[in-house]
Amino acid sequence: MTGDIWQQLFNFDNYGELLVLVRNSLIAGAVLGLVGGVIGTFVMMRDLAFAVHGIAELSFAGASAALLIGVNVAAGSLAGSILAALIIGALGVRARDRNSVIGVLMPFGLGLGVLFLALYKGRAANKFGLLTGQIVAVDTVQMSWLVGTSAVVLLGLAVVWRPLVFASLDPEVAAARGVPVRILSPVFMVLLGLSVAVSIQVVGALLVLALLVTPAAAAMRVTAAPVRVTLLSVLFAVTSVVGGILLALGSSIPISPYVTTISFAIYLSCRVIGSAATSRASPVGR
Repeated sequence: MTGDIWQQLFNFDNYGELLVLVRNSLIAGAVLGLVGGVIGTFVMMRDLAFAVHGIAELSFAGASAALLIGVNVAAGSLAGSILAALIIGALGVRARDRNSVIGVLMPFGLGLGVLFLALYKGRAANKFGLLTGQIVAVDTVQMSWLVGTSAVVLLGLAVVWRPLVFASLDPEVAAARGVPVRILSPVFMVLLGLSVAVSIQVVGALLVLALLVTPAAAAMRVTAAPVRVTLLSVLFAVTSVVGGILLALGSSIPISPYVTTISFAIYLSCRVIGSAATSRASPVGR
């Protein structure tokens, strides 16, 4: 029994031949790790982890609708994500209002997605993949969408980087210094929506937090400097996605459990390291 489970989880027979089939997925994983690691830093700074999940639900609904009517799933996912980001950005200026809006959107988006998938009569693997990710689903067309959208996100973050860091760390002081805080918020939400949409293509709608939240949360346990947090977040995100793909390659299990397990293990390790460093520093402070 144990052997059968292990064989399902880790099976490296003909691994070299299978590796060729996921070349696009490995490239996509590295790109998503870069995007997720960078934007995840601002997600944590701005306390928007809940927003990521809310956007993911409408992105899932958009992708499901596209699957049902037979159009590009990536385009449907992007449309759902941008719509959710705009709604959250427009209606949820304050944290309390934002969380209320997200709490309303999440079940609505998930319900729509389930409805569209129930009406879809195609392959069950296509339905399951929207929720949990697909290891070999990244074809050339999807790769073009993914790389193009990721480039837009990274370029947008590069343009607003300095004021966005300032506004994320201390929005009141940033506003007093003339930083356009009210403009930056919806701009960032749209960039976040795009990031969620491309991430869903690989890790699925249910587990997108493991890519856009956990790596940055782990990095913040060991350093507080924004640049170092970003670099570590990217490293952790790339390791989680690419490592998850490589482990899932020889199994019959979806990619997402591997990605989330690696991501969680990194977070636990950083938490232990951060706690140990705090313990060593505390006698000096006293």
